[in-house]
Amino acid sequence: MSDEVQDPTPAFELRSAVDDRDLIARVRAGDGAAERLLYDRHVDRVYRLAYRLAGDPDLARDLTQDTFVRAFEKLGTFRGESAFSTWLHSVATSVALNGLRRVRRLRRYETDLADGAAVADGTREAEPDLKIRLRQAIDGLPEGYRTVFVMHELEGYTHDEIAGALGVEVGTSKAQLSRARARLREALADFAGEWTR
Repeated sequence: MSDEVQDPTPAFELRSAVDDRDLIARVRAGDGAAERLLYDRHVDRVYRLAYRLAGDPDLARDLTQDTFVRAFEKLGTFRGESAFSTWLHSVATSVALNGLRRVRRLRRYETDLADGAAVADGTREAEPDLKIRLRQAIDGLPEGYRTVFVMHELEGYTHDEIAGALGVEVGTSKAQLSRARARLREALADFAGEWTR
């Protein structure tokens, strides 16, 4: 048996980090091809996060593009203290949450107009099914709870990754996830009886 200590970091992660650092240096030097490679390497995961937060493919594409525009503008602020993917996902989360606030304000205005028309003609919507209610319940969570829930439960981020991306403590991420789950249980309590009969 060897006394040599094995590095627990997989070779792929080390190679990816080195490649990212090389690409970042090339992008900073004005290499457009390196910018495209960096984009291609990370676009799928950024899109998945944006889609999970937005729930709309067109909006997710817009938020993904906005994320990369912002990231490339601010690339000079990336100090390399964390993985580039962690820093990028922090940018993506910020861009997505700000974009969603704008969209919600617009949708609230549109909904207010639609609700006024429904009241006027006396129509009432039928009870939505569980999938719709779950989406509404997730959308209704406070921003921090919703973000952690989506990142952890739907995208598979670890609490360490979430903490790094959002700039919070790991314990805060765990607490927000627990509170999000509790609120979702409350919001969907009326469905529990249907599934246990």
